[in-house]
Amino acid sequence: MAAYRRFRNVVRMGPVKVATYYDGRGRDKHTAACATPGCGFSTEHDDRSAAELTARTHRCKA
Repeated sequence: MAAYRRFRNVVRMGPVKVATYYDGRGRDKHTAACATPGCGFSTEHDDRSAAELTARTHRCKA
């Protein structure tokens, strides 16, 4: 069964989107995912600044 995540506070930094969501235990989590087709880059972080840093430094190979 797939997890349903409701993303909020979505910001786009180049090809990467950064968003905040609640995990299954009710904690805030932050994710950075590349929106370029064929890239497949995504990360999860405990704090927003780490997700934004990852988004700024990502170099898409696709």
